[in-house]
Amino acid sequence: MVNIANYQDLIIGSRVIEPGNSEKFNTGDWRSMCPVVDTSMCIDCLTCWVYCPDDCVIVEDSKLVGLKTSHCKGCGICAKVCPKKAIVMKEDVQ
Repeated sequence: MVNIANYQDLIIGSRVIEPGNSEKFNTGDWRSMCPVVDTSMCIDCLTCWVYCPDDCVIVEDSKLVGLKTSHCKGCGICAKVCPKKAIVMKEDVQ
């Protein structure tokens, strides 16, 4: 996790001056809901991967293998687009 001492250390205008820097910020810390996958129902269509705005769906060999919850904001898009309803949103108990 990035430790920012105070607001003066932030970049003016929140500009992205270093490509790929979003991996340094764990934005999943403030969500209230978290996706949970029932792997017995998942058909690996990867629709969730296509629609996830935060690139949180982990895919290996064309199969969903997990979710990167450190970046998931709990928007629920993955659960909404899942054709088999294999993903449900649960209250996050961080």
